Amino acid sequence: MFKIGLTGGIGSGKSRVADMLAEWGATLVDTDEIARALTAVGGAAMPAIEAEFGAQALTPDGALNREWMRERAFSDPQARLRLEAVLHPIISEETRRQAAAATGSYLVFVVPLLVESLTRWRGRVDRICVVDCDPDTQVARVQARSGLTEPAIRRIMAAQAARETRLDIADDVITNDGATSPEQLRARARILHDRWLALAATTGR
Repeated sequence: MFKIGLTGGIGSGKSRVADMLAEWGATLVDTDEIARALTAVGGAAMPAIEAEFGAQALTPDGALNREWMRERAFSDPQARLRLEAVLHPIISEETRRQAAAATGSYLVFVVPLLVESLTRWRGRVDRICVVDCDPDTQVARVQARSGLTEPAIRRIMAAQAARETRLDIADDVITNDGATSPEQLRARARILHDRWLALAATTGR
């Protein structure tokens, strides 16, 4: 099956693009959704996270305490690596399982940190698509949906790959800046969807 790696910085609009592609017949495998399920109440990763970080890493109902973990990861880079060591093998296993069950016209891996883990993904996808916007637009969108402060958002952005780095590895780019209307975004995504359908047919995958 023809495979796309879809990525973009926080607030870029990659989830909106992914939803459009699914509407048009692609199968999505969203690593963020997988991670959220694994770290929700009763999630498969929670016992290992508690063993690694202690009860303070959990909310009272037993889910991952994201605020605590976010602050811990920013103050102690090793904490982020320890969390990734717990989560990544389980996410990879579930990603493979969902990909094997895909039945759509092509497969889209939605991977927010694809660039940061490029060595794991470059050989698994046929094309990498970046949803791109300027940093100020990222901040405005994340503030509108989450209530996080601008400094907190910019810390998250600083921990992600630089915009230029994402664009350097992209095979395809969808621009979704502050001036992009929903109709324009949909049209840009549709152009690439049609192109990928043609490539999937040409390669026989």
